[in-house]
Amino acid sequence: MPNSLVPPAGPQRVLALAQLTNSVGDGAFYVTSALYFTHVVGLDPARVGLGLTLAWGVGSLAGVPLGRLADRRGPRGTAVLLALATGLAVASFLVVRGFVPFVVAACAYATAQSGLAAARQALLAGLVSAGERTGLLAHLQATLNAGLAVGAGLGGLALQAGTRTAYLGVFALDAASFVVCAGLLLRLPAVAHARVERAERLGVLRDRPYAVVTLLNTVLLLRMPLLSLGIPLWITERTDAPAWLVAALFVLNTGAVMAFQVRTARGITGLATATRAVRWSGWVMLAACAVFALSAGVSSWVAVTVLVIGAVLQVVAEMGQSAGSWQLSFELAPADRVGEYQGFFGTGVTVARTAGPLVLTTLLVGWGTAGWLLLGAVTLAASYAMGPAARVAAGRMQRDVRPLPVRVR
Repeated sequence: MPNSLVPPAGPQRVLALAQLTNSVGDGAFYVTSALYFTHVVGLDPARVGLGLTLAWGVGSLAGVPLGRLADRRGPRGTAVLLALATGLAVASFLVVRGFVPFVVAACAYATAQSGLAAARQALLAGLVSAGERTGLLAHLQATLNAGLAVGAGLGGLALQAGTRTAYLGVFALDAASFVVCAGLLLRLPAVAHARVERAERLGVLRDRPYAVVTLLNTVLLLRMPLLSLGIPLWITERTDAPAWLVAALFVLNTGAVMAFQVRTARGITGLATATRAVRWSGWVMLAACAVFALSAGVSSWVAVTVLVIGAVLQVVAEMGQSAGSWQLSFELAPADRVGEYQGFFGTGVTVARTAGPLVLTTLLVGWGTAGWLLLGAVTLAASYAMGPAARVAAGRMQRDVRPLPVRVR
């Protein structure tokens, strides 16, 4: 079934199983880590936030060189080693008892995670044909959401228990999940490493058209902290909707991605369809922002209805933007430097997660309705700019392709 959570047998299914395995561990980690570091380790919440910001900043810088390592040394072996390194970093949290060790462990975790993401993308590109990549990424995104949901449930049990042993069990589960992930990745066929010339070592950093595409995608990714921070703050600070709606909207988002992400990505097969999907998602996101703004100043149940409608529009925009950006990130990257380029493209996620909380808090809580409309307008502008930027990047790729010299005897 093309809309199934389960991709076709072979490398695609193994990649999905590896994704599912570590996403279960990550889901449990995400819902318990903040309370573990503050209540069990005893760190100040502000220092935890500072440490994680520093860690993800380091991780974003490491994505490009680790992606290049995957290109040069082979993505499968690099992905396996980085999965093991991530598991080791998570396990190190079990013995962290102070701020400096916490920052060191968090930097190791963020670096390994960023490199693993780039290496996995390079591995996927080497195992799956260009026409199948976006569809497989949609499967992996649905699998990711399913695993996170299961893991969040397990983390909830640990939160309910509230004991140090329960928290440690969650961290041990997450560490073990990356070891299992590494074992699954090792079952995949080896992919030949690329032969990149020394002069091209910083190629992605000099590729300005691709950098513009990455920057525009980063703007579109400001929707990532919307569900975890922006909407919860909006609901509690600006509306009369009940607090439990935060959890309900999270479940709605996760379930929708699991059910419809594959179907959304099915028609995206090239540059034109990808930019069209991104542009369409910009309009839907603008509509979502306008609807969210209407939830202020109305009765509780009217606010609930409006917020649910806004959340539906938001997840529709999210799925379209995700599918379109996946296609662009691969199609605009040189075939011999996919890991390097994916590492660079992935920095947009880190930047959005780092800057997003400040931006969304200022716009939504501080500016209210005007902030929602500005967020929607900026998203729409970035989505429209993506088309010309992608065409310039594609044109540069074509100019950079030179025929092999003919040796005359």
